[in-house]
Amino acid sequence: MTPTRPPRSEDDSDRTALAEDAAAVESAVEQLIEESLAPDTQPAAIVGYGRLRGKVAIVTGASRGLGRAIALDLASAGVHIAFNFLDEGSKSRIEAQSTARELRQLEVRVFCRECDVRNGREVDAFVSAAEAELGGLHILVNNAGIGADRAHWRMTDDEWSAVLRTNVDGTFHTMRAVAPTFRAQEFGKVVNIASVHAERATFGVMNYAASKAAIISMTRTAALELGEHNVNVNAVSPGYIRTTRLTDRVPAEILDRAREHSALGRLGDPQDVANVVLFLCSEAARHITGAVIPVDGGYQL
Repeated sequence: MTPTRPPRSEDDSDRTALAEDAAAVESAVEQLIEESLAPDTQPAAIVGYGRLRGKVAIVTGASRGLGRAIALDLASAGVHIAFNFLDEGSKSRIEAQSTARELRQLEVRVFCRECDVRNGREVDAFVSAAEAELGGLHILVNNAGIGADRAHWRMTDDEWSAVLRTNVDGTFHTMRAVAPTFRAQEFGKVVNIASVHAERATFGVMNYAASKAAIISMTRTAALELGEHNVNVNAVSPGYIRTTRLTDRVPAEILDRAREHSALGRLGDPQDVANVVLFLCSEAARHITGAVIPVDGGYQL
């Protein structure tokens, strides 16, 4: 007769359960350590904004960098895209053509044209042509912007005015151009790209900081003026974002300090900003207007 195993005592069961719990905790800790040591993560695009499908968006300066990421995110949600670019030579035209091809691969209609946002007449013509070509207009993302960093006592008149004219005048021109359509149809979404520099002092960016602070004030004013027409106007305030033309010119030591100062210990990615823009353009954000949403990894804390 095979001897029977004596029943496991309550103490044995407790020890087994404790051992299993300890192993689970150890595994979780190892996973957290691996994640903390991993390089900067690449955020995934948000999907599932089905009610955006068929809408039409203008994204200024979308041939590269942050604007390109925003346009691609919107197109992934089924939004038809119009974008402009500033013709600065063959490279800028090639970038615009490449972005247009990528957008069309997402099976949306695309309208692309050279347009200098500093020129109000050019902007009016671009917006009218985009609306006619794509059959409507529902979203505006003001992304076009430049920087020309220098201590203010060395800053030239041209460096001051070029940044203010592009960032502030350009935002004003496009918002003014879309307002009649948005007001008439009692619907519209405007997202302006501001910056943490509007609210946190940084050496050498007086022109850029002034322009982005103006954009925040313009956002709030437009939200008040257009609210009765069911138009949402918000701003996104990025921190230091990798792989954009603006940060390409920032010295490595400044980017290192920005990474260290961030609560999350990393720089942002264009997709981080694009995800928030997509949310603000959706009906999930229907009751948000006049807001300035930081996307800075806790840089301002």
